[in-house]
Order: sequence, then C-alpha cells, then structure tokens
Amino acid sequence: MALVGLEELRAARQRIAGVAVRTPLVPAPWAGSAERRLWLKPENLQPTGAFKTRGAYNRLAALTEQERARGVVAQSSGNHAQAVAYAAGLLGIKAVIVMPDTSPAVKIDATRAFGAEVVVVAPEERDTLPVELAERHGYVWVPPYDDPYIIAGQGTVGLEIAEDAPAELDTVLVPVSGGGLISGTAAALKLTRPGVRVVGVEPELAADAQASLRAGERLSWPVADTYRTIADGLRTPSVGELPFQHLTAYVDDIVTVSEEEIRATVALLARRGRLVAEPSGAVAPAAYFHRSDEVGGQVVAAVVSGGNIDPALLSELLAV
Repeated sequence: MALVGLEELRAARQRIAGVAVRTPLVPAPWAGSAERRLWLKPENLQPTGAFKTRGAYNRLAALTEQERARGVVAQSSGNHAQAVAYAAGLLGIKAVIVMPDTSPAVKIDATRAFGAEVVVVAPEERDTLPVELAERHGYVWVPPYDDPYIIAGQGTVGLEIAEDAPAELDTVLVPVSGGGLISGTAAALKLTRPGVRVVGVEPELAADAQASLRAGERLSWPVADTYRTIADGLRTPSVGELPFQHLTAYVDDIVTVSEEEIRATVALLARRGRLVAEPSGAVAPAAYFHRSDEVGGQVVAAVVSGGNIDPALLSELLAV
C-alpha cells in the first residue's frame, strides 16, 4: 500500500474544511527559556475534543452513496468513537461503535450523545467484534488508524503546523498509539518542511511503537500490558501496518514518558497553559518537559491530541 502523499493530504484538508477546526499553534512562553521555545497544537479544541474528527470525517465523507446506506462500524476507547459518531450524524449515516468497558464514562456517554449505537465489551473483544458485525450486517468498517483516508485526515495537523510554525521550528512531538496521527503528521511535515525532526511519544507502559521502530518490524504488546497506562487513548497493542510504513519512512525517533510525567503534565497544561488535556493528549508535551535530553530541539511544537478527560480524574490530578 502506497504512502500518503501531498495530493491526499490536501484533498483531505478540502474535504474536512468547515467541519474540523483549524486549530491555532499557540506559543507557550511560560514553558520556554533562552535556549528552548515551545508551541502547542491544541487538538482538544476540535468539536469532539480530539484530533480524530479530522480522519473520521475524511473517511466517511469519501464513502459512496451505497456504502453510506449500509452504515458503519468502528472500535475505539473513546476519541475515534466520538469522531465517527459525530461525522456519521453530520452525513446521515448509521454508526455502531464497539468500546471496551475500560473506556472513561465521559467518552462512552459522549459517543451515545452524538447518536451512535454503542456496544460495550471486554478489551479483548474490541478488535474482533467489529469484524463480526460488519460481516453480519454489512456495515462498512471504519478503522481507527490503518487506512489511508484516516491517515490523510489526521495529517492535516501536520500541514497546519508546517504553515503556522516559525521558520526556526526544528522538532515536532506527536503521540503514538495505532499510528494514524503521527503517520499523517510526519508525512505532511517531511514533504513540506523536510528539515524538521518528527519524534513520536508513548507511555512507558505501552511502548510497542518505540520497540517496533527500533527493531525494524511491527511488534505487539499484550493488552494486559498496554492497558496499565492512564493514557487510555494510547493503549493499542501494536501500530497498524500502513502506519508502520510511514513510521519507518518519516519518523526520526520515538521516546517514552512515565505515568508520573503524564499526570504532572495534565496539571501543568491546565494551570499554566489554560488547556484541558486528557492523559493521552498530554503525552507529547510531557516529553518536552521531562525528556529534553532525548527529544532535543530548540524550537519545538507538541500536539495536545485531545481533552476528553473524566472530570473526577482532572480534579484529582489538579489537587496534587
């Protein structure tokens, strides 16, 4: 399967215009120094609270009339779920979403509120039941990351960073789960500003992508291991096949952050940046604050990928 190129990225930008928000690139002077500057890309400002709106709408808007009539099925711990539900509602498409019972209640409730039928299952069934439902009912499967339309939609994040960042930008930090966001973002950056380094960031407890990139092959972690992290949006046991091709072609490195660093960064972004970030959304900035030796760079942009955090958890993290 071919890598996503500028033609697909620009087509995605046109397709999602007016639906996904063109989020600003916000300077964070409170986080800088004479040697380093940070810019934040707040994807928590999207209509569904995360970057997933971009890829989901790009995928659904490209369906044929016959495919739309069949309805769609997707699986997600929450952000892709909400994005597919939201896009389906806008386009008049039936959506069935399979979600693990470990998903935050706020994400399950929001997905239902967007009009989707939600099926809650054990984590081990999240990836198998959608296939069964697609075969049984004829639904079109909308994967969360292993799809060129999804990757191109998420890659509009990279197009915007490339256009909005200062000329001195040298490093972009992007969270990694299944790999859709970093695949599209890295492709967009390398094809428009090739001198910029793209560094993925994962929780230490779900570092399958780092292990895969360094081994040169896709590796999978047990669900029981990846589900230990507080970053519920980054618990995928392995990157997708197409994303892995993009990782090997365009991503310079992947670093990891600890649970304590993720928690501290959620609180820091809220207090100093006035940004509500879920743990998954705080992972990339956490690398800037806590892993500077590994990340490097003097002018850095970090993607705050989502803000769908349970209010009780946010209160807990702010109280520390």
